[in-house]
Amino acid sequence: MVYIKEIDQAIAAHAYWKDYLRNAIKTGQIDTPVESIRSDNQCVFGKWLDGSMLTSMEEISHHFVTVKERHSEFHKTAARVVELILAGKKSDAEKMMSLGGEYATISAELTLAMMEWKKSLS
Repeated sequence: MVYIKEIDQAIAAHAYWKDYLRNAIKTGQIDTPVESIRSDNQCVFGKWLDGSMLTSMEEISHHFVTVKERHSEFHKTAARVVELILAGKKSDAEKMMSLGGEYATISAELTLAMMEWKKSLS
């Protein structure tokens, strides 16, 4: 059975990225390499998703597949925000982070998918 605790922790951890990236926009610096951000299996949740804790039935479930796809896209989008920051394109990064922006949209989609997965387990 999928663990609700992991999903709760992932929701919190991925919400943290909004503040982390906003701070990076302000300072123009970030201490995490872009390739680490882009990789969806470097964070705790990504390692858990790729790990052997889930059964093959859980890995083919609609919720797992949706979360895995959104999680991957979240990391790719966060990496694009960082690339803009490092290129000095703060306004473009802010646009991605703003309501309706690419980052804000995928972040909301990932959170919703994780919440729906969690709800299905209750």
